[in-house]
Amino acid sequence: MGIANYLKDIGRGKEGARSLNDVQAEDLMSQVLDRTVSEAERGAFAISMRVKGESTEELVGFTKAAAARSVALDATALPVLLPSYNGARKLPNLTALLALLLAQDGVPVLVHGPQQDPGRVTTHELFAALGLPIARDADDVHEAWRRHEPVFMPTGVLCPALLPLLDLRWVLGLRNPAHTIAKLLAPRDTPCLRVVNYTHPEYGVAHTRFLQHSRAHALLLRGTEGEPVADPRRLPRLEIFIDGVLRPELGRAPQEGVLTELPLLPRQCDAASTAIYIQSAVSGEQPVPAALLDQVEVLVRARTAVRQFQQRQHERSA
Repeated sequence: MGIANYLKDIGRGKEGARSLNDVQAEDLMSQVLDRTVSEAERGAFAISMRVKGESTEELVGFTKAAAARSVALDATALPVLLPSYNGARKLPNLTALLALLLAQDGVPVLVHGPQQDPGRVTTHELFAALGLPIARDADDVHEAWRRHEPVFMPTGVLCPALLPLLDLRWVLGLRNPAHTIAKLLAPRDTPCLRVVNYTHPEYGVAHTRFLQHSRAHALLLRGTEGEPVADPRRLPRLEIFIDGVLRPELGRAPQEGVLTELPLLPRQCDAASTAIYIQSAVSGEQPVPAALLDQVEVLVRARTAVRQFQQRQHERSA
């Protein structure tokens, strides 16, 4: 059928473009993900959305289309999802450390993201360096959770249809909605607690609207270089949403004022140095940064709150 009618709405520039509703956005993204449109249309879509930006309803429709094409996992596990799509540039990538700390507290953890990113240290590289499981399918995920281990699933396994759209970045030289979709993605028909991070304040506002509109369970924070982990040097604001409702009592205020001391971190952010640091922190040889301990505590409490919410919903429908 093509997406020309949608392109006429979203492709009129930043001032003239019109946003789609969630049904239209889901249909558009479904066609893009299923590759039923031409390469020219895919490129036009990517550039148009880069210029226009995504509305809340468009994000809801886009993520719904991607989730429908994703792997389904255990519907009772209630995992914490850590989308890891930026990697390390200047600071060590501690997403794997956060995942291990959560797993030590009995929380099933699924990390997803790219396997490689030129010039950055990905969480996939760190999972490999640490000998942690990397899933090839849903069974691998469930087996890791049975062993109380966090598990990494490459985007191409979690949502194969999304990977070509993500890779379009290397052709066009610009990111497109696929990057935002990946950070908001959840496995198909799998209740979960998402960790959603942003880098710029305007994205924090946009993600808040998305979480409210989609009635999501999530922790929202300003991440570390785009990773879903608190800055080890200073705790950011941690906001918890249960069924899309902000729950201030479950979150944590940001650390204010002048820092009096800094945590001991590796001087290099390469995979080998970071893996050694993570191993020493998990084993207790050196202290875990307080900001990460706070994030773990908030996520464990939030997951309990989600369980309580699910129980109330079950009782009302019984």
